[in-house]
This record gives sequence, C-alpha cells and structure tokens, in this order.
Amino acid sequence: MDQAALKQEISNSYGSPCVVIDLDKVEANIAKLQGQCDAAGVKNRPHVKTHKSPELARMQISAGASGITCQKLGEAEVMVDGGLDNILISYNLLGQEKMERLAALSKRANIAVVADNPVVLEALSSAGAMAGQPINVLVECDTGQKRAGVETAGEAVSLAKQIGASADLSFKGLMFYPPVDGWPVTQSFFDEAKAGIADAGLSAEIVSTGGTPNLVNLGQLDGATEHRSGTSIFNDRMMMACGAATLDECALQVYATVVSRAGPERGILDSGSKTLTSDPGGLDGFGYILEYPDARIKGFSEEHGFLDLSSSGAKPEVGEIVRVVPNHVCVVVNMVDRLVTLRGGRIVGELPVAARGRIS
Repeated sequence: MDQAALKQEISNSYGSPCVVIDLDKVEANIAKLQGQCDAAGVKNRPHVKTHKSPELARMQISAGASGITCQKLGEAEVMVDGGLDNILISYNLLGQEKMERLAALSKRANIAVVADNPVVLEALSSAGAMAGQPINVLVECDTGQKRAGVETAGEAVSLAKQIGASADLSFKGLMFYPPVDGWPVTQSFFDEAKAGIADAGLSAEIVSTGGTPNLVNLGQLDGATEHRSGTSIFNDRMMMACGAATLDECALQVYATVVSRAGPERGILDSGSKTLTSDPGGLDGFGYILEYPDARIKGFSEEHGFLDLSSSGAKPEVGEIVRVVPNHVCVVVNMVDRLVTLRGGRIVGELPVAARGRIS
C-alpha cells in the first residue's frame, strides 16, 4: 500500500491525530538492543515506561531480555497481570498504600526496588514485614545526573549495611544512570562502593546501568551486570539528536492533519500539547515532520500545533495528513489509549497502552 493510501485508511478508520507504530521496526529495534547487550556481556533489562505494554514487554523477553524495568509500582502491577516477572522498580516508593501494594506484588513475582535514603528503607521494611518475606533492594547512586541517588560511595555502603541488617530487606546491588560523559567517575564510585560493601560482608549481585543515550558506553563499566534502555524500542527525535538512532529506526509516528492555513507562512496541526506534549527535550520545535522536514512545529495550545512554514519551500494544504516523529516518545505514548500497528506498510490492528496513567 502506498503512503497516501495508508494515511487515508488510518484517518478513515481511526481518525486524526493517531499514534502509529511499525512492528517491523519495533522488532528490529528490540533485536538491535539485545545484540548490543549480548556483545557487551551484560543482561538486557528494558525499561517499559516507554511502551507501557505487556505484549511488547513479552516480545523483549522472547528476544532475550532477562527481565524488565518499571518506573512506578502501578506499571509493575500491570506487567505482572500480563504475565511478566523479574521486575525492577527504579523509583523511591513511599506511603502506606504503596507498601501494602508492594507487599502483595512481591508475593506474586520476583520484584526488586531501589532506595537512596533511610526513610525509604524504613518504609520498605514495613512492606517486607507485611509480605512475610524480604523485599529485594538496590541502592540508587548518582554520578552526575543530579536526579535521585546517593552522591557518595560512602552513602551507598551505609545504605547497603542498613539493608543487610534488616530481616525484612535483602540487599541486591547498585543502580546507576551515569551521564554519557560520566562513566570514568561512575567506575571510581563503583569500585569504592564495591570494596566497602565487601568489607561489610555483602555483595552486589546486580549492578545496573541505564539509558538509551548510554548505549554508546555499554560494557564500559567494569562490573556492570545489566543495562536498562527504554526509548530504544521506538526511538524519537531526542535519540536522533544524540546519535543513538537514525530516522529510519524511529518506529512511532503521530499521523496528524493540517486543519488550517490562515497565513502563507503558518498552519495548524490537529495535534497540540495533549498529543505531542510540551516536552521539547532540549530541541528546537516539537517534532520532525517527515513530509516537510524544513517546517517547524513552533508551539502548542492544547489541541493546536502551530506550524512555522517560513523555511519550508513546499507547504502542506488544508486536509493533508502528515507524519510526525515526536521529540520525546515516552510521554506521547502516555497520552493515548492505543497504538495502531503496522506490518509491511499495512494496518494489522491496535495495541492497548495498558499501563497508561499509572503514575503511582
């Protein structure tokens, strides 16, 4: 089917805007990531926050992934309901309601969580007591991202000792998300922490690194056992910008309609912040239009995408359907209930975004 006919079929069947994934590219991206991890000698634990789909997670496991990563407890619950196991929840969990859910989930599947402070460890201990079995815990470490994570190896060792001393917790290792240029610092941090942990009679069974942009550094941390990559299953404009993906490896596109051309150098897409989201990802504009690469999505209202066509020689007409590669694919997926699926350039069905909106 040619592209014009496919666009019309998608519009006629699903309306516009419509979020579409190419399963041929998805499978190629899954295979590429698995091959990279295999070549580096580390396990693959993909992050499902990008796709939020048990079906896609099962495809990743079938390709060789050892387990999955979830960012929130609600995502992990959806994945366990979908038959997934060996799950790392890479987020500090707090609150009585979450501890009750974590206790229940840990009795259904192999679950590990992270912590970077004693308050979280105290909460996790209560979950272990409720579960009647220890909660598996990794210490989250920061080596330059300035997000969550302890900032010194001494702090990591102190938390590991606290975990090891608790009957309701089990120390499993360390989790890192190094800056792309911060792997030498991360190595020094890890070496120091590893020595201190060993002196305490403990060992890090799991040493987890993360990030699709960090695939360029895969295997460079001596002692790493696994890597967490999320965006690589779909890729996006951010991954193109950092060199982690090519345009042809971007498996998700937003099919959008030009609904207004009120001025010669401007236009309106039917895709605003509720579709493409207002996350610029550090880039200029809010998406790459395949048909008009020199056009710029300069801003949004909720349902309007404002086009700047001043640098585009060819210009779209009202009613034309275009394909947009979003800046940040993870947040776009979370805006919709389904992904329309393609194979061989033809529509083959749709995939529920099962863990959409699971923010707790």
